[in-house]
Amino acid sequence: MTVNRSLIAPTSNPLMEQALRDKLRRRSETTGDLGELEPLAVRLGLIQNTLKPRFESPQIAIFASDHGLAVDGIGAAVRQSTEQIVHNLLRSHLPLAVFARIQGLELSVVDCGVAESVAPHPRLLARKIAHGTRNARVTMAMSLDQAHAAIRAGMEIADSLPGNAIACAGIGVGSQESAALVISRLSNLNLRDLLISGPSMAHDDLAHLQVVLQGAQSRHKEATDPVEVLAAFGGFEIAMMVGLMLVAGSKRHLIVADGMPACAAVLVASRIAPAVTDYCVYGRSHSHKGLDHALGLFRASALLELGMEATDGTGATLAWPLVRSAAALLTEVAEGEEPGPTMPAPILLDDEADSGR
Repeated sequence: MTVNRSLIAPTSNPLMEQALRDKLRRRSETTGDLGELEPLAVRLGLIQNTLKPRFESPQIAIFASDHGLAVDGIGAAVRQSTEQIVHNLLRSHLPLAVFARIQGLELSVVDCGVAESVAPHPRLLARKIAHGTRNARVTMAMSLDQAHAAIRAGMEIADSLPGNAIACAGIGVGSQESAALVISRLSNLNLRDLLISGPSMAHDDLAHLQVVLQGAQSRHKEATDPVEVLAAFGGFEIAMMVGLMLVAGSKRHLIVADGMPACAAVLVASRIAPAVTDYCVYGRSHSHKGLDHALGLFRASALLELGMEATDGTGATLAWPLVRSAAALLTEVAEGEEPGPTMPAPILLDDEADSGR
């Protein structure tokens, strides 16, 4: 990889963290204990390295791609094709698009590798690497060149989108299973645990998934480098999210990762630049049990659990008001005093000290 891991700085800053906690403690004397909202506020302050975190032009990007695993019947139960889901997102026929609009999130849908052609649309970013990946059970899902091209495309998207916060999710037939393969290989989690959707999952469906995906695991048992694993198992949507996350982390932007493909992207990105996880919080759009194990890798839980079974990214849009509210604890709630500084006193910049800001 050409990415310099040192470009992403860890958010750890004991002085800033103590100042943020002190500020929240003063708030709590009048507002009371606001539970998990307070540690989230601290995270946001550390991400932006300020006592007054603010968000501008927040974005949500949905990365869409098809997978060659579909040839083996993977994703056969999906009710809509990837192209149909993209079509519905772009025309606001899905709750995700409506929720994004009313929460002030600017929606972009990225064609990373949808099998069909997708008609142009103002919110569509056409970055198709190929018309779907190859079947990971019989060959590499994508070449190393394609994997690098997809990562670069994600970086370019992160550079071109405005704002300092981005939510992301991956969709597509076979996307969940591809993500399970990537996560299992990089984490040594049991593949079966990542595939079980819940107690109602049919035994025959799980057995079929295991046979096909264990075949893919065996085919690429030598792949251990994160980008090689990505190329072996797919997919284009995961790779583009990796690039997006690396650039977002380097800019100290907040990342809201929603779903298994996004978690797979976080895992790959963290193998390239470990500090990228400092900038991530997590949304949840469905109750798939495999996602519990994926989130456990980051010692994280979703910002909001609503028991939904929706398109990945929906949970991130609904959790966005929590993020804004956590930031408002530090920026908007009055302390009964003059507006405070944006940095702790020992590292207060000269111009801020002079101006009293």
